[in-house]
Amino acid sequence: FGVYYIMDNVLEQQRKLHEEKERIEDALVKERMLKKNSVKEQINCDQRVRVLVERSVQCAVKLLGFYEDQDNLRQEEMGALSGPDEFAEFYKRLKLLKDHHRKYPNDTEEPMDMEFLRLDHERKNPTDDTQNLVQFTDEEGYGRFLDLHEVYDMFVNLKQISKMDYLTYLLKFDHLHEITKEKKNMEYRKYITKLLDYLSNYLERSQPLLDQNLLYHEIQADFEEKWTQGNFPGWKKDTGSAITHMGAPLDLTAFSSPEELMSLGLDRLKSALVAMGLKCGGNLKQRADRLYSVKGIPQESIDPSLMSKSKLQSRNKEFEAQQKELALIEAQIYKYAEIFSEQKQATRENVERKMARTADELLQEEEEEEIQEEPESESEDEDGVPYNPKNLPLGWDGKPIPYWLYKLHGLNISYNCEICGNATYRGPKAFQRHFSEWRHAHGMRCLGIPNTAHFANVTLIADALALWEKIKDNKARERWLAANEEEFEDTIGNVVNKKTFEDLKRQGLL
Repeated sequence: FGVYYIMDNVLEQQRKLHEEKERIEDALVKERMLKKNSVKEQINCDQRVRVLVERSVQCAVKLLGFYEDQDNLRQEEMGALSGPDEFAEFYKRLKLLKDHHRKYPNDTEEPMDMEFLRLDHERKNPTDDTQNLVQFTDEEGYGRFLDLHEVYDMFVNLKQISKMDYLTYLLKFDHLHEITKEKKNMEYRKYITKLLDYLSNYLERSQPLLDQNLLYHEIQADFEEKWTQGNFPGWKKDTGSAITHMGAPLDLTAFSSPEELMSLGLDRLKSALVAMGLKCGGNLKQRADRLYSVKGIPQESIDPSLMSKSKLQSRNKEFEAQQKELALIEAQIYKYAEIFSEQKQATRENVERKMARTADELLQEEEEEEIQEEPESESEDEDGVPYNPKNLPLGWDGKPIPYWLYKLHGLNISYNCEICGNATYRGPKAFQRHFSEWRHAHGMRCLGIPNTAHFANVTLIADALALWEKIKDNKARERWLAANEEEFEDTIGNVVNKKTFEDLKRQGLL
C-alpha cells in the first residue's frame, strides 16, 4: 500500500496530468501539420484530433479538481513535504520504494512517451484499421457523398405530397417550406425526424470537430427570433386561422337586439362567443340570444352556466407548441443542408454519373479507385498537382479521368484542322463540334468561303478551295439565263428562245 501511496499521491498525479497535457498538445500540433491528400485522410485526422481534445479536456478537469482541493488532500501532502520532519518523510518514502522493488524486481511501468510514439508511428504508417476509423456506407464514399435512399423511401410514401425522382430529391430535400402546413401531419414529422437524425449523425462522422451543441443553440436563437416575428419560412402567421381558433372579440354596444346579431351569421357569432369564453353551440337564434345576454356585463359577473367548459384555448396552445417544435426541426435541417452544400452537389453529380453507366462499368471503376487511391495520394507533389503520366484529361474533381473512359470517348485519337490554324482536337465528339465553333468559322471567312454543311469534315485549305470552286461552277451552270431560257412563240406557233427570236425578227423572217 505504501508504494502506491507514494506513486499516486496528489502532487505526482498533478505532474502526470501536466505531462499528459503537454504530450497531447504536441500530438495535436503534429496531427494538424500532417499533409492530407484526400477527404478520407482529412476525416481520419479530425477523428484523431477529436479524441486528443477530449482527452485533454478530461486532464484539465482533473487538474482543476486537484487545485481546488475540496478534500484538503493537496494541502496535507504539501504540509507533509514541507514540515519540520521533511527528511524523515523523504527517507520513509524511499524505504518503501526500495522494499517494493526488492519484492517485485521485474515490475516495470511503461513511460508515457511510449504511447505517443506509437500514435506517431501509426500516423505515419497507417494500417487498414487506422485508415477506416469511421463507419460509412459504400454510397457515402467515406464522407464525400450523402446517402439519402432510406429517407427518400419515407418521403415517397408521404400522402398528399407530389412525388419526385431521387435526383430531384437530392436538390430539393431541404425545400421544406414548399410543403403547406396542412400537409405536415404525423407521418411528415417522422420523416423529417429521420432526416434530421441522419444529417446529425453524418455531421458527427464527417466533421467531428464541429460542436453540435453550440450549433444547436445558434440555430435555436435564430429560429426563436424568426418565429416571434412570424416570418419563419413555411410557417408564417395567419390572422384568419387565429380568429378561427382563438375567436375574435365583438363590440356589442353597436347592437340593440339579438335580431341584429343574427345578421352576422353563425361563424361570426361563434368566433365572438369563443373570444368571450362562452358556449358556442346551438342554432343562429340561440347563439345571438346568448351573446346579447352578456351585453354590458363584466366578465367576472357572467352567469357560470353560460361559460364554456371546453379547453379550446389550452388545445390551441398545445397545437401551436407542436407546430413550433416541428418548425425547429426544419430549421436544423436548413442549417445542416447549408453545411453539406458541397456534399449535396457532389452527390447529385455522382448519381448522374452512375445512372449513365452499366453495372460492369461501375464495378470496374470501383476496382480502379481502390487500386489507384493510394498511389494517387502519394504521388501528388507539394503543389498539389495530381499524378498523370498518360496525360489524361482532368475530370470535374480535378483528377485525371479513368483510362477506360478516356478510351470510350476516343480521346486517344487526335484530329488536326488546317483551316483552324493547325489546331488539334481530341476525340471525334470535339472534332465534330468544332465545325460550328468560332475558330473554324473564322478560318472559313478568311478563305472567303461560307461555313455551310457542304464543307463538313473538310480540314485542309486546298480541299476547301477546290470544293468551293466546284460548287460555284455547279451553281453557274444551274443559274437561269434569260437569253437561253426565255421562250417566244411566232404567229404560226413555233417556239424558240429569245436570242433566236430576235435574230429572226431582225432578218424579217417572222
